Amino acid sequence: MNNQPALSKSLKVYQIVFLGLAWMTPMIFFTVYGVAYDAAGGQMVLAYLLAFLAIFFTAYSYSRMVKAYPIAGSAYTYTKKAIHPRLGFLVGWALLLDYIFSPIIAILTFGIFMHTEFPSIPVYVWVIVMNIILALVNIVGIKSVARISGISVVVQILFISLFCLFIIKDIATGQASSSTLFSLHPFLASDVPFTTIFSGAALICFCFLGFDAVTTMAEETIQPERTIPKAIFLIVCIAAVMYIAISYFTQIAYPGFTFTNPDNAAYTLVKLVGGNLLSSLFITVLIIATFTQGVSSVTSVTRFLYALGRESVLPQKVFSYIHPTFKTPVVNILLVTAFSFLGMFIDLNTAVTFVSFGALTAFTFVNLSVIAHFYIKLKKRSFTETILYLIFPLIGAAFIGWLLTLLNKDTLLIGVAWLTIGFLYLFVKSRLSTPFVKREHSKVTVPEK
Repeated sequence: MNNQPALSKSLKVYQIVFLGLAWMTPMIFFTVYGVAYDAAGGQMVLAYLLAFLAIFFTAYSYSRMVKAYPIAGSAYTYTKKAIHPRLGFLVGWALLLDYIFSPIIAILTFGIFMHTEFPSIPVYVWVIVMNIILALVNIVGIKSVARISGISVVVQILFISLFCLFIIKDIATGQASSSTLFSLHPFLASDVPFTTIFSGAALICFCFLGFDAVTTMAEETIQPERTIPKAIFLIVCIAAVMYIAISYFTQIAYPGFTFTNPDNAAYTLVKLVGGNLLSSLFITVLIIATFTQGVSSVTSVTRFLYALGRESVLPQKVFSYIHPTFKTPVVNILLVTAFSFLGMFIDLNTAVTFVSFGALTAFTFVNLSVIAHFYIKLKKRSFTETILYLIFPLIGAAFIGWLLTLLNKDTLLIGVAWLTIGFLYLFVKSRLSTPFVKREHSKVTVPEK
């Protein structure tokens, strides 16, 4: 067992931040702009602020749990260790929806935009090409993934900065509705009901998904107990600054902006701000962003499957295998690649449905795990500790749990059906073999280099 190849510890804070931002994809602001604008009644700044608050408390809970359990597995590991192994399995089963369909979303988005640029080439061709490239990049190793993610994130941040500079230029030259860069108007709800703004915030929360995925790389990170929590807060805060800045400038410069189709509203906005040159650059950057989101998504899901395989939740010989040369879970990468070919047969709405249910379910239980581990088990109950380990995670659980109830009925039905399948799998496995989780291991063990 000690001679078995293990994941290589090589990632530093900045690499983890780039991986998280690449998974999150800062350009997603433009992807969901039209739908989010309609949902929030145009009050994008307030909606993003509320979404940031909801995510901030959950990010805090993730930062606490990764310190307690600096191993791969994310919400599955935290719930299993802090609350109960069987509940942990069901949370992991729900989270699997988020992770395994995330690459499909990136692949489909890539295919759609490439087909827009090259109409003669069908979407399914781009899906096949993208799948093969993602597999090769991930097999080569985590360092190559981090480098590619870093380049993509820098390109996206540069484009967002350029976009904001174009708006500032319009304001300065009098071509925008506002003549000043400083205004409180975007922070005031005016005549838009707060219920509408909260609905927008519920949708906008998905723009922050990605900070949690970096916890699956804890065993490939140098000093994960310190590095991962720091990276989580940096990822969330950097994303919030970018989203709120774009929302602020567009809201004060073009308060009367209208569009007919929410799906391409961002393209219309970019063309208004920078003309054909900026809109062409926009398409190019968006394609790069969706590609690197796919790279990071495959990295996350294969590490999550590795954690499930290592603990025999899934067949150990298959899912816990690490390639002796590349130090990556090659079998998992190939399986995820094969599954992602479903991108040729399903639409984006279906994939997003699975991701939404899985992510929000996992977030809710990570918050509850903080309470179970620190407040109940470790009895950290001083005044300060009560705030940190009871009040904060309760706020996070309430926020995210409420957002979970806002999902449409079909999404909730599909989610419950998936959990039922997981429960049946757990029941059959426990009857046919020894319990899949050994509770006697109270000490966390990390594979040797």
